Amino acid sequence: MLQPMGLPEIADLAVKASSALALASTEEKNLALRVMAESLRRGSGKILAANAVDVSRAQEKELKSSLVDRLMLNEARLESMAAAIELIVQLPDPVGRELARWTRPNGLELTRISVPIGVIGMIFESRPNVVADAASLCLKSGNACILRGGSDSFETSMAIVDCFQAGFEKRDLHTSTIQMIPTTDRDAVGEMLQGRDGKIDLIIPRGGKPWVERVHREARVPVLSHLEGICHSYVDREADIDMALNVVFNAKMRRTGICGATETLLVDREIAGRFLPPMIQKLNEFGCQVRGDSETQRFSSAVVPATEQDWYTEYLDAILSIRVVDGIEAAIAHIEQHGSRHTDAIITENHDSAEKFLKEVNSAIVLHNASTQFADGGEFGFGAEIG
Repeated sequence: MLQPMGLPEIADLAVKASSALALASTEEKNLALRVMAESLRRGSGKILAANAVDVSRAQEKELKSSLVDRLMLNEARLESMAAAIELIVQLPDPVGRELARWTRPNGLELTRISVPIGVIGMIFESRPNVVADAASLCLKSGNACILRGGSDSFETSMAIVDCFQAGFEKRDLHTSTIQMIPTTDRDAVGEMLQGRDGKIDLIIPRGGKPWVERVHREARVPVLSHLEGICHSYVDREADIDMALNVVFNAKMRRTGICGATETLLVDREIAGRFLPPMIQKLNEFGCQVRGDSETQRFSSAVVPATEQDWYTEYLDAILSIRVVDGIEAAIAHIEQHGSRHTDAIITENHDSAEKFLKEVNSAIVLHNASTQFADGGEFGFGAEIG
């Protein structure tokens, strides 16, 4: 069981904070967000020192480099986090918007208005930037949040929350708006999933498939989640080859450990002979292992034969699976069968092909002539994202 000032006490404080937040004006919430951004900058030394401890432990555990990169912070990444919070300040207040209005035949007038959810439990694994993303989006929408981070990012996450709360205290703001459970004990997750007798209104998990599946299996409160990022880039027969080489390389190699990284490359058979040899060579030069079908293996002896499981795998590493397909219909069919409906892209100069792909691929994000690594709330002007 949790020790004093564990989840029961944290949940009680969060309920009180959510009641105050529900009545807060846009100006009051935006002030709190500015304090959060300022706190990240002022507390950078403390946060980076804590992050160095987490990174050192991760390296001792021999986590793969892409996961260490997801965990690692520096001054530039901290500044990006602060700037993202300031962008959220500029967004319209989602609370109090009139969504619909109608009158019934008996004269009853009805209005649907957006209101806060209440207390949101955020359960995540190793990325410490999730702390700032979740806290700032919850605050903007008038919700208190309870964070439970993974063991790999524990010291960093605690330091970030400490900085937020210290900043709030100086400005006489409600410090319980953002709280973090001060333990990595897995029992804490189980307690959160029970909802604390209605005190936690929504659970949002962010992490790998086994983690999210556990949340769905055990939760006794509503869950809002996403699963893997099995993202595809499709190089159409009418693609600009130079553009395709650059876009695909970025989509795979810019940061291999994020959910928007391309994991499978689909290439139209008509362009494969011109596109794949330089693409495979460039990927190999930068340490990316290529796994391919029999057609792809013809273009390089360095290609490892792909298995059926490869088409269903989110590598989060410098590994890319490649399949040669017979046109856009086959590409769309592959994505429908093997994808996770996260982010998929087409590279083509043909407007009709692009429109077909954008219309028929049923994913959260569909892109034309752009890297799948644009799948990010900051890149879309939302400041942050949950999943």
